Amino acid sequence: MTPTKLPLLSTVTALDTPLVWREGAPISRAAFLRQVAGIARHLPAVRFIFNRCEDRYRFMALFAAVGVNGQTNLLPSSRADLHLQQLAEAYPDSASVVDADLAAWLALETADDLPPTVPELPVAQIMAIAFTSGSTGRAKPHPKTWGELMNGAQQARHRFGFAAGTGIVATVPPQHLYGLETSIMAPLTGGVSVHAGRPFFPEDVRTALLETPGRRVLVTTPVHLRACVSAGLRWPDMAWLISATAPLAPELAAQAEAAFNAPVLEIYGCTEAGSIASRRTLDGDRWRLYDGFHWHDGELSGAHLPEPVALSDIVEVCSETEFTLIGRSEDLVNIAGKRSSLAYLNHQINAIAGVTEGVFAMPDGTGGGVERLIALVVAPGLSEREILTALAERLDPLFLPRPLLKVEALPRNETGKITRERLLALVAVLRSTVDEV
Repeated sequence: MTPTKLPLLSTVTALDTPLVWREGAPISRAAFLRQVAGIARHLPAVRFIFNRCEDRYRFMALFAAVGVNGQTNLLPSSRADLHLQQLAEAYPDSASVVDADLAAWLALETADDLPPTVPELPVAQIMAIAFTSGSTGRAKPHPKTWGELMNGAQQARHRFGFAAGTGIVATVPPQHLYGLETSIMAPLTGGVSVHAGRPFFPEDVRTALLETPGRRVLVTTPVHLRACVSAGLRWPDMAWLISATAPLAPELAAQAEAAFNAPVLEIYGCTEAGSIASRRTLDGDRWRLYDGFHWHDGELSGAHLPEPVALSDIVEVCSETEFTLIGRSEDLVNIAGKRSSLAYLNHQINAIAGVTEGVFAMPDGTGGGVERLIALVVAPGLSEREILTALAERLDPLFLPRPLLKVEALPRNETGKITRERLLALVAVLRSTVDEV
């Protein structure tokens, strides 16, 4: 019989074992449960709670308390004021909670020596609403039930071997579904622990890893991974690394495996379906579906999905369990009858020697004739003319960017993604600067 409720915390792991590490000190599962109960008593009487906690432990405690109260976590994909304002207007019966709120509430709680109990949540309860990154437009909501999140965590545990004694350090925010699944749900549903911080700079990442005992796993993105590799630091012993949010270049994966002396694995997923597949980058370009998933009429079905999901990416199905990525459906561009994809164009500009990273975009249509692509590029040692000359050897003239703009850094969000909104906003600023000159 399918259970109607599932526990908030793994019942096979002793409550006196560490759930979280902060500055080398453990926070036990028992202490976590007591604090969750205390937070739940202070939550505003609204339907939705914007979980804006930056500290990963406080996020986890609030996430759990909201579920215990029968409320729903709203997980904004950006801290940008416009994004938060749009969500607040869309969810008027809501309140925003930040780290300082939890600190104040817990200060009012008295010590509780009673043995903590593990709450059970209905599998059909909408535990959270995650939002797309907005990389191709306005962020879209995707409700996640407790049952879906639990099943997804189980899938990841089976695929990656998140066993007792594993210590996770994550550079991605827990509000992002990738961060939620790997750094929140994995500790809740298994015997693993997680570091409370979200380290950004390479030395911060190294410090967090040193503060996290056990079989260390780094959950990160290609942007953070590149920075860590370039830092040339001496890294502690690692079990493996996980990267997501964008496909990892084999060259970077090889450099990372050499630097960390550990395998680099990738997760493929999306906000619509969560994590669905993985690969070891250096083993090839094929992704292997998690157990229980299957393709049906071009859509993904099975496992914890309540209904088939049409992916935003175009994939080539290689077998019942494997596929390769072709590109995003929104990536396809048509200029004067010729077609290409932004993913292909990005690959070409990033393959130029001396280019650190670059990205193409199609501007909003103006109705004034043939549209031309734009590109931003980080390449300290090259001129714009040199980059365009190299591109001309690789691309049809119709796909050469007009303009190509050099920048010090690409406009990425907290998970390393480049949203269309940020990209076009930066282009507008750069163009206006050129016009003024």
